Amino acid sequence: MQLANVGSIDRIFRLILGAALIAAPFVIGLAPTAPLAIGGFAAGAILIVTAIVRICPIYLATGLRTLKRS
Repeated sequence: MQLANVGSIDRIFRLILGAALIAAPFVIGLAPTAPLAIGGFAAGAILIVTAIVRICPIYLATGLRTLKRS
């Protein structure tokens, strides 16, 4: 059973948004220990990891799939 459920466009979007969330606190000058910075880093890391492994646990739980079946 193949678990991959994240398609190409979804992957690109997740990578860009994840990188932006990680970089944003540094660009706007937030302290790295600020709760908003930590939350942005965590969310960005999750998006990047799900893009790399092509598996989204939320998609699995809801039955969504953006990856076309071959």
